[in-house]
Amino acid sequence: MSEKVYGYSRDGFLNREYSRLEFERRVLHEALDGTNSLLYRVRFLSIFTKNLDEFFMKRIGGLKQQMDAGVTEPTPDGLTPEEQWRGSLEKAREMMQKHASCYTEDIQPSLADEGINIVNYDELTEGERKETRKYFEETVLPTLTPLTFDPAHPFPFISNLSLSLAVLTREKEGEEPKFSRVKVPGNIPRLVDIDGQKYVPLESVIEANIQLLFPHVDVIDCSSFRVTRNAEVRRNEEVAEDLIDMIEEVLRQRRFATVVRLEVEKGIHEKSLLVLKDQLGVEDTEVYRLPFPLDLGNLEEATDLDRPDLKPESHNPQPHPRLVDKESVLDETNRRDMLLHHPYHSFDETVQRFLDEAAHDPDVLAIKLAIYRTAPDSEVIESIIEAAQNGKQVAVMVELKARFDEENNLRWVERLEEEGIHVAYGTLDYKTHTKTALVVRQEGDEVRLYSHISTGNYHSETAKRYTDVGLLTADQDIGQDLVKVFNFFTGHSYHDDYRKLLVAPGNMRERVIELIRREAEHADDDEEGEGRIVAKMNRLEDPEIIAELYDASKAGVEIDLIVRDICRLRPGVEGLSENISVHSLVGRFLEHSRIFRFGNGGETEHYIGSADWMTRNLDSRVEAVTPVEDEGLCEELDFILDATLRDTENRWIMDGDGGYEKVSSGDDPFDTQEVLIERARDALREDKNE
Repeated sequence: MSEKVYGYSRDGFLNREYSRLEFERRVLHEALDGTNSLLYRVRFLSIFTKNLDEFFMKRIGGLKQQMDAGVTEPTPDGLTPEEQWRGSLEKAREMMQKHASCYTEDIQPSLADEGINIVNYDELTEGERKETRKYFEETVLPTLTPLTFDPAHPFPFISNLSLSLAVLTREKEGEEPKFSRVKVPGNIPRLVDIDGQKYVPLESVIEANIQLLFPHVDVIDCSSFRVTRNAEVRRNEEVAEDLIDMIEEVLRQRRFATVVRLEVEKGIHEKSLLVLKDQLGVEDTEVYRLPFPLDLGNLEEATDLDRPDLKPESHNPQPHPRLVDKESVLDETNRRDMLLHHPYHSFDETVQRFLDEAAHDPDVLAIKLAIYRTAPDSEVIESIIEAAQNGKQVAVMVELKARFDEENNLRWVERLEEEGIHVAYGTLDYKTHTKTALVVRQEGDEVRLYSHISTGNYHSETAKRYTDVGLLTADQDIGQDLVKVFNFFTGHSYHDDYRKLLVAPGNMRERVIELIRREAEHADDDEEGEGRIVAKMNRLEDPEIIAELYDASKAGVEIDLIVRDICRLRPGVEGLSENISVHSLVGRFLEHSRIFRFGNGGETEHYIGSADWMTRNLDSRVEAVTPVEDEGLCEELDFILDATLRDTENRWIMDGDGGYEKVSSGDDPFDTQEVLIERARDALREDKNE
């Protein structure tokens, strides 16, 4: 095993899986923090559940696949797949126990103090039980299907993430108990509303009335359990007839994939647990015994309650101040580039309006769009369909391999093709992750190109919850670069020469390295240390980029990295990275924007785009990062970065061992996201007063 990775010891790199779990620890902190509003804490309990589900499906599933294939090659930090698997399971176990205790010992009693009682069936009054039993018989019971496992019946299939009841019964005293599985229906509200203030988990209602499902036998035990399956299933793309066939097969395989986690209600009968472990093929280390209720992901239902006193002040995205009272987004973009910042700016009043206008403008000749994720009821897609109906040339790149969105994207592909729209499905070798749109417009004797390059998806709902920046520009060099990118989607070869964009595959890795090395040169050339990098991204994982940042730090470059979750770089280590600080922001919105600022000896350069500094983004995905050259827009980006580095309410600082410490509020509290909310409102007020 080589002891060096790009010239650095393996000790210089943190483990990816452990770093991701450290992010989940920060997410969990939002639920544990009693200074946060109560339903905000409930929301983060739900988010933590869903995040851990995804971690087990993707990352633990991938590690198990490597182990099954006999892979022993260590990652840059020196850990083998099995070592990462075992370590991750134990780190997750500690957090899951803390997560469950937070609900049972803190959140649930606190909700009760506020008149929101989530109780078990046996805590209801006799009258309430009678009404609930009637509801069960009329609404729930007809949907239930008991599946018994015995010599005459095979073990039932347990679908991924489904909540189930393990029922142990016997007909006669002394007889060997029989195991049955009852699936808790997912299309009935998880919390049964008793009187608008009291709620009972659906599985508690089913368990209390289980005798109606198993008459004339003794019910020995009824306990809930939940299965998580591997999502890392693959089909050989080269032998697939086409990508649609491949994705449909992957979706089918995922339902039957290997089990990677078994959550069981603490106190489950050992006989039931033994059957589950044996039939699902899980080891003891993959079993998580947790207090009732399991699966707190559905707790988010409670955040819809009309209790504004228990939530942060509501936020309504604002119109972009430059588009108020303007008839044309295209004309305003032609006049000067625009920076969009969601969720502070309204997606509907900016991106959606841009696409709507293009769809109906008689001078628009063509629209091209790359979609990674979009809403199930996407108005973006509807605009594209209307554009085609209005005679525009329309081409849409839909990434069928967008994980967990494959099914939604398949439905949109079918709809688009029914309308006669040319659809590209991505490529065999690269997942398309870029978030770009191109509008081609005839203006007098010339054809002009209007581009939208964003860090976020064309998804109206996530645009309300994720922070993203996007550039609307009529820069013809950027437009011509995008033409090349879209031609790659529908053709079979890619370019590596671009006028302004950083594109993967192509020039992105090379250009990022050049930009980092240029800062090192500036630091070497200037006694006062002009080298400066501030980079905001979701993840920093690529070993080569990390090695370049270490080199730059040793050359004297001051580096601030704002990394939402995974970061494999060790900051603040003497002789390695003493000039590097790593920050992470966890707040009411999910930080999703990628912004890169390079000092360049005083001639500062700014970039935004879809790519993190991960190997997959630089080498195996189609990505686009654009320079932002307008001075006013660069000032806006500076404000975002500087405000983030100033945050005292949501910011964490990483240490050299991969742990994080939350920044103290002190006497001058500063909440970046709240400041940006108010800044968007102020900009609108100023525009109205001018």
